[in-house]
Amino acid sequence: MPYHHGDLRRALIAAALVAIAEHGPAALSLRDLARRADVSHAAPAHHFGDKAGLLTAIATEGFTLLAAALRDAGTRTGSFLEVGVAYVGFAVDHPAHFAVMYRPDLYHATDPAVLAARDQAGASLHGGVAALPDTRAGEESATNALAAWSLVHGLATLWLSGSLRDPPSDDPRTLARMVAGVLFASG
Repeated sequence: MPYHHGDLRRALIAAALVAIAEHGPAALSLRDLARRADVSHAAPAHHFGDKAGLLTAIATEGFTLLAAALRDAGTRTGSFLEVGVAYVGFAVDHPAHFAVMYRPDLYHATDPAVLAARDQAGASLHGGVAALPDTRAGEESATNALAAWSLVHGLATLWLSGSLRDPPSDDPRTLARMVAGVLFASG
């Protein structure tokens, strides 16, 4: 995807997402990214400083997109189960973002923009927990949010890595409904 004119920052992020999808975030190099975008080898460093700066931008974008997907699912359906399905759907639709977001060792995890975006995504998940019946919310809402996140994150990770053998559905969203429904049938 050679860069010609316009938003170079966006073009570099797009090229990085393709490279991450091909080889993973750890293998990303700014020199390869510049080659992919058909720009000087200094262009990525000019926009992001270093590889960690680029991955910080990708993590920030990913958490922002995830927060929007979770909020939309909650607003549209009113179902905490569907918020979980949206989480799995996000991971499947944005695997390169997902691969970076949960690797804070690769980016500037204390960057204010990434912290704010991560907090938005967390608030979207916690908002779904707060909507559960009183028997599952209240004092244990943090534990419930962690349990729900663990379940959908684990399922998304298993799906993306190809680790599931003969899953009961070949659609990740249907599978998420089935698995989450075991614990959150009334959500």
